[in-house]
Amino acid sequence: MKGMHGIIFSYGEKPALGRLTANRIHGSLPFGGDYRVVDFALSNMVNAGITDVGVIMHGKCQSMLDHLGTGKSWDLSRKSGGLKLLPAFAYGESRGTVGPFRGKMEALGSVIEYLRHIRQDHVVLSDSDLVTNLPLRDVLDAHVASGADITCVCTSHPGAGSDTYFRLDAAGRIVDTAYDIRVPAGYQSLNIFLLSRELLLSLVEECMAHDRYSFRHNVLQEKRGTLHLSGYVWDGFAARINSVQDYYRYSMELLRPEIRAALFCPQRPVYAKENDAASTYIDPSGECINSLISDGCDIQGSIRNCILFRGVKIEKGAHVEDSILFKNTVVRAGASIRCVIADKNVEFSGDVAMAGHAQYPLVVEKNTKL
Repeated sequence: MKGMHGIIFSYGEKPALGRLTANRIHGSLPFGGDYRVVDFALSNMVNAGITDVGVIMHGKCQSMLDHLGTGKSWDLSRKSGGLKLLPAFAYGESRGTVGPFRGKMEALGSVIEYLRHIRQDHVVLSDSDLVTNLPLRDVLDAHVASGADITCVCTSHPGAGSDTYFRLDAAGRIVDTAYDIRVPAGYQSLNIFLLSRELLLSLVEECMAHDRYSFRHNVLQEKRGTLHLSGYVWDGFAARINSVQDYYRYSMELLRPEIRAALFCPQRPVYAKENDAASTYIDPSGECINSLISDGCDIQGSIRNCILFRGVKIEKGAHVEDSILFKNTVVRAGASIRCVIADKNVEFSGDVAMAGHAQYPLVVEKNTKL
């Protein structure tokens, strides 16, 4: 069957996200007022005509399970195919260890039977920590035209030294792969890969047989001489959320109109879980400057350069600046906060004065009352 099948990885710890992932895996991290980070990977796939998507999960999965549900919000609730949630199976126990997957190949090995029943000719592999609006149909066209075995989506924008980097020749073929380097050089991998179903199965089975678990080492590096690896350069907005600083910086960039236009383009909508919140109320005496505000908010105080998720309440006399407030956060009259990320159901009392820094925003854990 022609077309593409989607696989999304959502597992592993990101210690630099700290309290933001104390109760959730990073793919279910709220972003941009109305979304979760995983919504962007799902929307990329759905906009490319993909109707079958498997999400491989391990760790604190409940938030992700609740968010994705049956997949209805992404038109993936289907009798045949659609969205399949794939929590960790017992493959890890078979090798005598218990814990998170050591790498993508091990994660894929844990769902090998699922992979064998994929109906489409091609498979897209994607991490769940990337915020971008990628034209996956164009990636497939480029993959077929190049004759590549694996197409790797990458960007010329620099990243961290721990990321994967490719060196491309004039034809776009990957001639070198490096990671954990002191000085990043080359094209940064966005950890989106396209390959045939047959090749994917062959690679997974080979890695399982030899206890190999790393996609970037055991496939991208070791097989560079035998496989045709091609780079697809995407220099649109792309944000990998690896730390609190990443999260804050990329969230604040959404306040720039040109960034919003690039990420939320009408040709490729970003879909999110449906909500039935009431309209937001902004009091005539309130002040709202350069902020993104979701439905169901009550703004009677002052906000500037902020992102508010659903149900946030800012009382009269409260001042909030350069901050991100998750669902149902309440800022009482007299409170003043700046450069703060407040998780769900946080309450700031009227005598609170809290200020972080743009480089080091303060994070307030879920259900905290201050």
